[in-house]
Amino acid sequence: MTVFINNEFVPEEKALLHVSDLAIQRGYGVFDFFKVVNSVPVFLQEHLDRFYFSAEQMHLNVAYSKDELKKIISALIEKNNAANTGVRITLTGGYSPDGYQLFKPNLVIALRPLTPPTEDQFQNGIKLLTYQHQRQLPQAKTIDYLMAIWLQPFIKENAADDVLYHQNGWVSECPRSNFFIVTHENKIITPSKNILKGVMRSKLIEVTKTSFEIEERALSVDEIKNAKEAFISSTTKMLIPVHQIDECIFSKDHSITTQVFQSLLQLQNSYVQSA
Repeated sequence: MTVFINNEFVPEEKALLHVSDLAIQRGYGVFDFFKVVNSVPVFLQEHLDRFYFSAEQMHLNVAYSKDELKKIISALIEKNNAANTGVRITLTGGYSPDGYQLFKPNLVIALRPLTPPTEDQFQNGIKLLTYQHQRQLPQAKTIDYLMAIWLQPFIKENAADDVLYHQNGWVSECPRSNFFIVTHENKIITPSKNILKGVMRSKLIEVTKTSFEIEERALSVDEIKNAKEAFISSTTKMLIPVHQIDECIFSKDHSITTQVFQSLLQLQNSYVQSA
């Protein structure tokens, strides 16, 4: 596999960073991840916009313009002959002289396999566990996934698929996805604060607002217990129904969730076909 690191394309085994990089020393850096479908980077502009926003929030300078990055990404896909894949762009804190000061960032762009949800997950839904935690600088897509990875044994012990963060009873997000509920009045509600606003989240809101009433607002843990449906969204997963949160079990009639998924899929297919 070929990887782009700083100013060159190199074999993956030579795409190396020095141990002094702040990504290694302090877990400091940002990234973004998007899908490539039929050689088309899906919603690339939106992902690059978020990547640059995250970099700015973390005081990291991107040495390339968005148009330059688009050309690099296109060349990387071609060099790897990868029509359907994932692409991760990582910007690190750089080789810090003292392990604390920011320095010139390192840019790494590499292909990563996609792991879409299984048919069982989509048909039967997944199980979430609520957990009190608030990510630092939640508006930026940083490489800090300390809590999410630390909680993996807890998730497995409870036969769950992921956690749903909340703070003082107010729901925010899952570690790698945004969260939604559907009320008994078929209103879709998603948390509005202390979250990373996912690209798929914004696309979901865009395609559903003409068919359903959708609210971005504060959402309490107690409120989700009375929901008719719940689901998560992300670039990789697109959309997955949630069957259970803690001891609260939802109906497996995911009719609204399925409609939203079909709308998202149609939007993605239209995007790829028109590229």
